[in-house]
Amino acid sequence: MSQARKKLQAAKHRRARRVRARVAGVRSRPRLAVCRSLKHISAQIIDDSAAVTMVAAHDREVSSSLKKIEKAAAVGKLVAERALKKGITSIVFDRRHYKYHGRVKALADAARDFGLKF
Repeated sequence: MSQARKKLQAAKHRRARRVRARVAGVRSRPRLAVCRSLKHISAQIIDDSAAVTMVAAHDREVSSSLKKIEKAAAVGKLVAERALKKGITSIVFDRRHYKYHGRVKALADAARDFGLKF
């Protein structure tokens, strides 16, 4: 692996650790974790105290004809819908090492619009 690639991975790891140091999900306020790749996006609501995934959603569950940002918004709506069915109304948002813009922001805004409180 090249030296530049190692530096990028180390920076990503540092950002992720910095976010996770401030964000922890408990039963009363679980963590909404976002995972984004070049093609897909998924989200999970996690209770860290019990190490349990309470709710999950992936963009493969929504229409494939949508664009990436629209898919992210649909995933946010889907995860919020499932969370509200389980009685989860308040969460903390874990963006991991991703910047809060684009697809990550669209997912968060859709979840917020559908009724989850961050």
